[in-house]
Amino acid sequence: MNVADKTALEGRVAIVTGAGRGVGRAIAEELAACGAKVVVADSGTSIGGDGADPAVAKETAAAIGDNAIAWADSVASPGGARQLVETARETFGGLDIVVNNAAILRDAFIFKGDPADWEAVIRTNLSAAYYLLAAATPLLRDNAKANRGGEPYGWGRIVNIVSTAGLYGNFGQSAYAAAKAGLVGLTRVAAMDLARAGITANAVAPFAATRVTDIIQPANDAQAAYKERALKLSGSHVGRFVAYLASPDAQKVTGQIFGVRGREVFLFGQARPVARIVRENADWDLPALADAVSGEFTASFTDLSTDLEAFNTEPYV
Repeated sequence: MNVADKTALEGRVAIVTGAGRGVGRAIAEELAACGAKVVVADSGTSIGGDGADPAVAKETAAAIGDNAIAWADSVASPGGARQLVETARETFGGLDIVVNNAAILRDAFIFKGDPADWEAVIRTNLSAAYYLLAAATPLLRDNAKANRGGEPYGWGRIVNIVSTAGLYGNFGQSAYAAAKAGLVGLTRVAAMDLARAGITANAVAPFAATRVTDIIQPANDAQAAYKERALKLSGSHVGRFVAYLASPDAQKVTGQIFGVRGREVFLFGQARPVARIVRENADWDLPALADAVSGEFTASFTDLSTDLEAFNTEPYV
């Protein structure tokens, strides 16, 4: 890190959820190292969303130092989200950067899943992100009106941590993948809603050693190789890219989906039509649809490969 990096985010205030461990901690550490004040928001729950341990957030904030405070309550409610935003404002005098990283995992094949597990994952991984943005964005918009940080306003940043499971899918991860795919949609709408205020919103899919990769139980050699590679990857690479997105250099980058895999950075395409059929002079009937789909769409169908298969190559570490 050069001298300029250490002051790139000076004056800014960030909230990072799920910041006590793994990728979230790496993001919080990098933002603080670049000069931001950081609220380390983490209830210390297990990867399955059970229990709580306030020591997790406190230890991380203490390790970061004076640029960080701990917030150990749950953000998975509108009231909790409002309290978190108010804590940032009261402690550090404002809020500029929101990183939604908190997530839990309760995997099951869709024909065996428990609706209660679905609801818990959606609440933690998707609804909590919405609650936090709903609470934080009025303050970010007020910052824009006041030209916080100078004119033109360029401090407002939202980064949602997603997953390739939400882009590709993966066996047994209906709740997790649905929540992460939902975060992509939330990112796009936030980028649109906030563009006039100069506030950016982007999504980042991390590849790194986390509690999620720790609990992978490989069912075949390919999955075992994927886990072995993932365990080599430090979350610091993700933290550095999030710090870039929060920096002045990324002011015009918004509504995008990125992946960070060690020293590789991916820009993902987004869902757009890739083929078209039309019947101009009559309504479709079933035989005509069958012929047209077979003839025009089949070659462009997306296969059912998982994210583990798609990124089954050696990373740059």
